[in-house]
Amino acid sequence: MHFRREKHVPKGGPDGGDGGRGGHIILRANAQLWTLLHLKYQKHIKADSGKGGEGGRRTGAEGEDVIIEVPLGTIARHAETNEVMAELTEDGQELILLPGGRGGLGNTHFKSATQQTPYHAQPGEPGQEAWIILELKLLADVGLVGFPNAGKSTLLSVMSAARPEIADYPFTTLVPNLGVVAYRDYKSFVMADIPGIIEGASQGKGLGLRFLRHIERNAVLLFLVPATSENIEADYQVLANELEAYNPELADKTRVLAVTKIDLVDDETLDRTKSNLPTNVPAVFISSVQQRGLTELKDLLWKTLTQTVDL
Repeated sequence: MHFRREKHVPKGGPDGGDGGRGGHIILRANAQLWTLLHLKYQKHIKADSGKGGEGGRRTGAEGEDVIIEVPLGTIARHAETNEVMAELTEDGQELILLPGGRGGLGNTHFKSATQQTPYHAQPGEPGQEAWIILELKLLADVGLVGFPNAGKSTLLSVMSAARPEIADYPFTTLVPNLGVVAYRDYKSFVMADIPGIIEGASQGKGLGLRFLRHIERNAVLLFLVPATSENIEADYQVLANELEAYNPELADKTRVLAVTKIDLVDDETLDRTKSNLPTNVPAVFISSVQQRGLTELKDLLWKTLTQTVDL
């Protein structure tokens, strides 16, 4: 609230300026970030308040915005309602997570023919407060799906420059790994090695719920079942059922089946295996150790990926 007072202008009338808005809390996607680790110890984030208006109809300064940079694939979820507030999938994409409160109006807005000296101004809006959960879902072209020790990490290590931990025991992979797979004519695609799924993973058994969410963001799902399995079709169905139990939308994902570790079985067993495959999914036989069938697998994945993009 302010009135113009100058020499020879004793009653200049109201000239109070508007208040500035508060600062926004903004999420920005950054392709150079891979984790949310930089936010682990930054629990409270607060933007500045706007400044008050001044005489002469001068508007107050806006509060400084706070920009939170996050990796691609980040989802912001309201902690109380579980509502998804933002989903960032493109580099440089920005979204106002919490807008700053609007600045109030100065008393110059309230003058009228009958009220020429308004002695009140509109207060600004208070800022919003909220607990927000930031969740990262990996973005990849091909996601590897299989039981522990199905050969996912070994396949990623021979098809890309990624070097995941590999050992002969279940749950060697405790964190998702990404690798870039080189293809013909300088083309490439991103493959994600996701920790193994067990029966009951959708109910939280094993490492299930921690990593099933990463599968949602892959364009193509590559199911890996070892040739040493007693029933490849049954194992494939268990994996598919766990994915669909976690999220029914995963049933619509494009799938490819790779029968791994063919170096551990003889030709007779391999022939029997070929007659015991799911009929609704393209399959290829590979050995990561002997690097057999990898070219055919790349060709099939690239063809599937390009068809998925065209759709």
